[in-house]
Amino acid sequence: RWMHDQTMRWANHGYNATEIAEMLVLPPELAAHAHTTGYYGHLAHNVKAVFQRYLSWYDGNPANLWKLPPVQAGQRYVELAGGADALLVAARRAFDAGDYRWVAELVNHLVFAEPDNTGARELQADALEQIGYQTESSTFRNAFLSGAQELRNGCMPRTPAGRSGYLEAMTPAQFFDTLAVRLRAEDVGGVQVAVNLTFTDLDQQWVLGLDHRALHAIPGRHEPSAVCTLTGPKAVLHRVLETAPFAQSVAAAVGDGTLVVDGSVAAAEPLFANLDTFLTNFPLVEPKPS
Repeated sequence: RWMHDQTMRWANHGYNATEIAEMLVLPPELAAHAHTTGYYGHLAHNVKAVFQRYLSWYDGNPANLWKLPPVQAGQRYVELAGGADALLVAARRAFDAGDYRWVAELVNHLVFAEPDNTGARELQADALEQIGYQTESSTFRNAFLSGAQELRNGCMPRTPAGRSGYLEAMTPAQFFDTLAVRLRAEDVGGVQVAVNLTFTDLDQQWVLGLDHRALHAIPGRHEPSAVCTLTGPKAVLHRVLETAPFAQSVAAAVGDGTLVVDGSVAAAEPLFANLDTFLTNFPLVEPKPS
């Protein structure tokens, strides 16, 4: 309660989340208890979460309202510093002085501007490692050390994010939400199509439609203008809708007798042919792959 109220107290004085996180220190009577120590959470983290809950991420400073993305900002900061070599000289001097947080902020710009710069990656990894070693919070330590690991060794192998383990646990509504998030909206301009679904084991009817570059799902009815109707148990329908190419997946389910189709599967293909595949282990401390 102390953290919550003091965060909002200083917010009402006009301080932003980053400033408040530096200002607040646990008072002695709270710091004396083991359960208030930031072994897992961290005061600086939690202050920002409280601030964002009530006031959003925007701190009121218009310079922070529409900031440049990390790569573009990094390139400009490196140029301002006089080039990569000059920036590294300043960063190494800060590192030798133990100013690791500043090193991490400074060299981050160079890593995003020149992700193949070995000197920048090594120095950034060293700085993150030192910060990680010095923090009590396990979540903070893991974040900093994971960043150092990525800079030194690259990302772990990237594979399609596994979904089979939780498809069975999802309700149809939850499953349709995951499909909507995966839609490549830039590829479906002008496409309008609807598919009816009947979940035989749940006694549910749904309409899954694509319109205005977004997927929508409507429970409790079928759409007369739908291009086809798929009928089967939840596990089969989830698998069919999830697996590409859609027409082949439907054909396989029809072939083994687990799915019944009425209408044109080919006409429904645009609805399922433009779903993104998410990969595990995306980079965190360097530019995302193009």
